Amino acid sequence: MRLDGKIALVTGAARGIGAGIARAFVREGATVWLTDIDEAGDVARGLGPNARSAVLDVRDESAWDQTVATLLARDGRLDILVNNAGVTGFETGTGPHDPENASLAEWHAVHAVNLDGTFLGCRAAIRAMRPQGTGSIINISSRSGLVGIPGAAAYASSKAAIRNHSKSVALWCAQQGLRIRCNSVHPAAVLTPMWEKLIGNGPDRESRMAAMVADTPLKRFGTVEEVAALCVYLASDESAYATGAEFTLDGGLLAGSAVSPGD
Repeated sequence: MRLDGKIALVTGAARGIGAGIARAFVREGATVWLTDIDEAGDVARGLGPNARSAVLDVRDESAWDQTVATLLARDGRLDILVNNAGVTGFETGTGPHDPENASLAEWHAVHAVNLDGTFLGCRAAIRAMRPQGTGSIINISSRSGLVGIPGAAAYASSKAAIRNHSKSVALWCAQQGLRIRCNSVHPAAVLTPMWEKLIGNGPDRESRMAAMVADTPLKRFGTVEEVAALCVYLASDESAYATGAEFTLDGGLLAGSAVSPGD
């Protein structure tokens, strides 16, 4: 029970990586608030009495204030925040978002969720954690925040900014004499509902999956459980000396050039 007695809030927890993180946190003894712009109540109910749900649009400053106030009124403190909510900008079928043709509206829409939402979450968490002087903020960035992505420039820019802001938050808290840590996690291709839509269930499913990870040295997708396991570590007291750091989960993709291990 590595998170026994801790109170956590996870954004974008109705599905995918966010739901996986919430499940792992509950298993490790935390009380977890699952928040999402969509109702996360079904997931929360499946996790038992230590899971709660709230609707939260991470772009909305007043919604953050209200959600955190409700959490503090019920549970008294916030120990862990996972800023996971994010969009690619392609959810409605628009795109690509290349540097020449992306509209300003598309650019702003992606940054509003990914970057503004992370900023507001970090700010709310610091304020909530300040009374006890401790806490862990985990920002979910992406492998795309470490390299350029010509066809998804807005997404890559927002995830790169999350990486940098995590370091600013870590340094600010340390300067304030607070043991509030902030780190970023950078998954590459993790098999979530977003990828399932691209892969499909046809007879060519396995070949399509193989093609999508052909440049990955480990030749497979990552799993939600693997991302969640890293977040458990960063949320726990075991990682008390880790702050301002970035953790990449990419099957070796960024370790070197895109050649197979056998070459």
